[in-house]
Amino acid sequence: MRLPLLLAAVAAFVLPGLTAAPPARAAAVEVDINHGDVQPLPIAISPLGGGDPRTAAIGADIAKVISANLDRSGFFRPLDPNSFIDRNMDVAVQPRFADWRAINAQALVNGHVAIDADGRLRVDFRLWDVFNQSQLLGLQFTATPEDWRRVAHKISDQVYKKLTGEDGYFDTRIVFVAESGTKLHRVKRLAIMDQDGANPSYLTDGGYIVMTPRFSATSQEITYMALRADTARVYLFNIETGRQESLGSFSGMVFAPRFSPDGSKVAFSVDRSGNTDIFVMNLASHATSRLTSDPSIDTSPSFSPDGSKLVFNSDRGGSPQIYVMNADGSGQHRISFGAGRNTTPVWSPKGDFIAFTKQTGSTFHIAVMRPDGSDERVLTTSYLDEGPTWAPNGRVIMFSRETAGRGPRLWSVDISGRNERAAPYTASASDPAWSPLLK
Repeated sequence: MRLPLLLAAVAAFVLPGLTAAPPARAAAVEVDINHGDVQPLPIAISPLGGGDPRTAAIGADIAKVISANLDRSGFFRPLDPNSFIDRNMDVAVQPRFADWRAINAQALVNGHVAIDADGRLRVDFRLWDVFNQSQLLGLQFTATPEDWRRVAHKISDQVYKKLTGEDGYFDTRIVFVAESGTKLHRVKRLAIMDQDGANPSYLTDGGYIVMTPRFSATSQEITYMALRADTARVYLFNIETGRQESLGSFSGMVFAPRFSPDGSKVAFSVDRSGNTDIFVMNLASHATSRLTSDPSIDTSPSFSPDGSKLVFNSDRGGSPQIYVMNADGSGQHRISFGAGRNTTPVWSPKGDFIAFTKQTGSTFHIAVMRPDGSDERVLTTSYLDEGPTWAPNGRVIMFSRETAGRGPRLWSVDISGRNERAAPYTASASDPAWSPLLK
């Protein structure tokens, strides 16, 4: 016999804001994501019930998205729904924990979906510690019915954070270069999708080549390079409004733009007669400062999370290597000294690592190192891996991988190198950039 559950206070969530529920009892079940050999946590994600076929279908779809998100993280092992014994869960009634222990579920997600009188979707969900027979989390989300996927991502983020202690990264988007056509007539369009490959769309029409799109950390704005037959310019693109503007005209080719952490500046490279230097522009005043002046190729600038430094690559030492400098251009020094050519560095949002592309002979890798150059780790090895970008929690890196005879695809890997996976988007794509968590 089921016992009625005395519900704890449930926080209301209305996109775009989030209010956390009151702290639950300390969790007995958790995932130690810093352990070298993580055993994925068995978790049951029950279809979220609904009062009619429409809401039941939405609840089932939400559960599938949550399951896919947690599975891709590598820290969770969602159990096969066909193994579930308790199939008619009620969000207001305590689960039959014995039924979930019988299939070795250590954590359980269930919930309920309804359409309110105003037409908005309301989703209640619970996270349970099965063996401790306790509720770990209870939240309520409201959104338009069309935003059900975002609700699924929000729930995934909450479950991930509760069980790992670190922020999730599922309610995010990826901007990238979508590639099509032959090698001689390659079409490269600016594209965007949810982090799980859903809702892909084009932001440019393919009339010119786009390269190196990068997200602002403070808004839904992108900077990228547009290469036409006679010009190369850096643009700002506002995703919400569709407004696009150029940073202006420069003497020479402009490329590799990236926002400062506060979104007030853009750093980029300018190539003049074979000499490439790094500049930074204040977006409010359009005042531009030159940061490097070495007779070499200095490019791919990326700010530290606090904006005080930039990492970049330069061949001033004879081969492309990683350097760090202060935000005003002072204190330039090399940090990579291992074998190979090291390019496209990007600072982790947490500030603890720098990811970069490493080439040794004819093989390419995605690697990370500490900002002082120590603790270098090679995460991937392939015919051509390049262009890393960090998830906003600093745990996962997405990059572009090309295999012999095939076009580029998007892949991801965690900072341990253990969880390497092809991204759900299956078409040709390169130059990914991860958004901050959506508001």
